[in-house]
Amino acid sequence: MALLRILGLTVVLALAVGMAQAQEVPRGAITMPSPVLTLDPERVYTGSLWGKRVAAQINSELAALAAENEGIADELTLEERDLTERRATMPAEEFRTAADAFDAKVTEIRRRQDAKSRDIARRADAEKLGYYQALFTPLSEVLKARGAVAILDRAAIFLAVDAIDVTDEVIARADALLGAGPATPLPEAAPEPTAPTAPADGN
Repeated sequence: MALLRILGLTVVLALAVGMAQAQEVPRGAITMPSPVLTLDPERVYTGSLWGKRVAAQINSELAALAAENEGIADELTLEERDLTERRATMPAEEFRTAADAFDAKVTEIRRRQDAKSRDIARRADAEKLGYYQALFTPLSEVLKARGAVAILDRAAIFLAVDAIDVTDEVIARADALLGAGPATPLPEAAPEPTAPTAPADGN
């Protein structure tokens, strides 16, 4: 998990004593500080102000891209229909040239729109990584406040009581320290190279 690698935390398997006598550990069973704490890394992000801001932004951009794609599809459908209707009045070679140009146009548009989609995904990943990299201080504060020595991904724990889960505490501290993220957007990935396309006139 990127979060655990970034923070250099060692993942261990915690086995509860007396598991055979109790299949479910009741909430609040531990009343003293635990040296080992757990959290849900994904929820730490999605439940934070930072994660919610990114989710809203990405969803808005994806919706705008979907609407743009729909409009482009409508335009291409009309253009294809017009070309088909004119086929009977066009010399075969002229029609072939126009059809090839149309196919090249569709291919380039598809490439461009796919690149936009991938760019949105890359920026979403960059935001998530940036959040985890900024999470060291909130995690350290929770660790110190709880008197613990390690915070582990709860997915790596076979059985644990709810009392040692600090997901909500980490979210609260991260929100207080980091807010919704940096004032300026994180750097975007370098744009993909544009593939050369054939001239519209087929020359």
